[in-house]
Amino acid sequence: MAGNAFTAGVKPGGLTTSTEIRILLCYLLEQTGTPLSRQEIETALIGEELVNYFELANSLSELCEQGFLQEQQGRYAIRPEGEEIAKMLADDVPLSVREAAVRAALTARQFAYKEAQHHAEIVPAEGRGYLVRCGLRDMESDVFSFTLYVPDRLTAQLTRAKFIENGDNIYRIMLAAVTENSTLTAELLAQLSAQ
Repeated sequence: MAGNAFTAGVKPGGLTTSTEIRILLCYLLEQTGTPLSRQEIETALIGEELVNYFELANSLSELCEQGFLQEQQGRYAIRPEGEEIAKMLADDVPLSVREAAVRAALTARQFAYKEAQHHAEIVPAEGRGYLVRCGLRDMESDVFSFTLYVPDRLTAQLTRAKFIENGDNIYRIMLAAVTENSTLTAELLAQLSAQ
């Protein structure tokens, strides 16, 4: 069965042939309109269980070798030949898979952008548990930082991810609370709960 992909970790409806995966990669890079890092691509496609890790790695490599994609400084960009593939063969990949892939890639890209501004690291605490050190930086200067103790690694990872996603809002809530601006605090909390 040539062309069949490994399907471990792929949900029903995900891609099961190498050809589909290569088409999806071209489509994804053409639709996002910006080079994506390998981590962003993996987060999007593997996180959504659309493709198998090994098939993804193999397809990225093959597309670069064939001249459809170009890797520069750890980021993958589509070349004109890859754009043609994306436009001509996109319908060979289910619409639901294409939409999920693009949505997940844009979310991963946004997370990577925020991660550059909203720093959060996990370190073991003395004895037990973990410390999550969070901070916002602007022009190489700390603007806001705090450290939280959490009892386990899973909670630490969740805390880190949520701070990266919502660091700006957390800063604004803290500033509103410290300045005793209860109206702004209530507005910000309502805005966050609506998300």
